[in-house]
This record gives sequence, structure tokens and C-alpha cells, in this order.
Amino acid sequence: MARKTPPRTHRDKWYRIVFLADTKSGRLFDIILLVSIVVSVLIVMLDSVASLRLSYRHLFLYAEWFFTLLFTIEYIFRVIISRKPREYVRSFYGIIDLLSVLPTYLSLLLAGSHYLLVIRILRMLRVFRILKLSRYLRASQALQIALHQSKYKIIVFMEVILTTVVIMGSLMYLIEGPASGFSSIPRGIYWAIVTLTTVGFGDITPHTVLGQFFASIIMILGYAIIAVPTGILSSEMIKVDKGILDNPCPSCGHNHHQINAKYCQMCGSKLDTL
Repeated sequence: MARKTPPRTHRDKWYRIVFLADTKSGRLFDIILLVSIVVSVLIVMLDSVASLRLSYRHLFLYAEWFFTLLFTIEYIFRVIISRKPREYVRSFYGIIDLLSVLPTYLSLLLAGSHYLLVIRILRMLRVFRILKLSRYLRASQALQIALHQSKYKIIVFMEVILTTVVIMGSLMYLIEGPASGFSSIPRGIYWAIVTLTTVGFGDITPHTVLGQFFASIIMILGYAIIAVPTGILSSEMIKVDKGILDNPCPSCGHNHHQINAKYCQMCGSKLDTL
């Protein structure tokens, strides 16, 4: 005799609508939510325009509080109907949902803090779940894995860059001095960063021949350095596309395992979880 499926409660029905997108009601709920997010962010952006703020100040204020109260109720409702409320509160989406309403309440104490409401745009990430764009989710996961794999190389690269700008900034301070705008070593480091990244604001420029020589070296280094992090990330992306990860075995040291591998293919030891 087949077991009867226990009747679904109202909480289960609302959970499926709010947290899932496998029904018409669920998709409709999320679409309305996304439209509300876009409109609320647009209002915050328009409110930052001085001329519009003078003309529509009260309208913007009422709209801001309307959406804030709406999202506050939605957040509380999500906590109530969630099967694991604590996990939701501590999850990425739970934190973003909370941060999307706090700036308005914070503005009661700190003027101007309501402009932080643009963080609501992060809630648009739910569009991948709503439209079931699995290819974009897979691409996002691949990028996340590649970034994780290349983080140590990028950290070493950033240390080299930091050392370079500190040395070059200090040298320019000694060579040019306050007369050319290099009033301190931090000021020289700022110039080195601007020059190395090929931004070139032009607010500080070397005037001596030796200073211009060092500036030329930094400019040339800048073009070479830009390609380094790109190359690091690209190589890791290629490995991920091939299904291979750099995850050395703690026992035998064998590297290049499959993405989903839990045990070393050479010695059978358990691999560290990425």
C-alpha cells in the first residue's frame, strides 16, 4: 500500500513561492521583486541629482520609505517561512537582503547614508535563478574556481607591485622633492601607482632628467604588468574548462586532479576540499 504524502502546509506553499522558482507563482513573485529592486535603485540614483532632488524631494522620500518597508516585510517573511532561518540569515542572499534595507534606517542617524541603498542591485543576482540560466551559473562557478586557484599567484604579484611602487615612490621623492610636488614619500608612492597603472592624472609630474628617466621605466613596466594577472587567470580558466584543478595531494603531492575528485588518483588519499 502506497504511503500517503503528508499535506503541505501554508508555510511550505509560501516557501516554494518565495524561495523557489519552479511555479508560476514563484516566478511571478521574483519578477515583481526584481522590478521593485530596479525601481528603488533608480530612485536612489535620481535622488543624487541636485536639480531633481529639489523638485521631487518629497516624492523620492516617500518612494524610498515605501520600498524600504516593502523589503523589510519581505525579509522578515523570508526568515519566518524559511526551513532553516539561521542558515538563510547567514547566507549570501540573506546578508544582502538585510543590507538592502538598513541604509534607510541608518539615514535617520547619519545624513546621506541612504545612498548606500544602491547595494540593492546585488539582489538582481536572483535573475539567474528565475530565468534558469544554467550556462551563466556554470560560467560563474568556473570563474569562482579559477579565482580561488590563482589567488596565491595574484597575492605574490600584488606584493611585487607594492614593493615596486614603494621603492619608485621613495626614489622620486629624493630625486624631485617638494618643488615638483613630491612633498612626501606617500605622495611619491601615489604618483608611482598612478603612473604604473597608466592612468596618468598629471597632477604630479617629474621635472628633472633623472626623474623623467625613472618615470619612463615605470610607464614601460606598466604595460608589461597589466598582462600578468590576465595571464594568471586565463591559464586557470583553461584548466577549469578541462576539468582540472591544482590541488596537491597531502600524501604524495600529485597535482592536477579532476574538479570533483575527492581522492588522489595516484595514492587514494583524501584531498583537501577547495
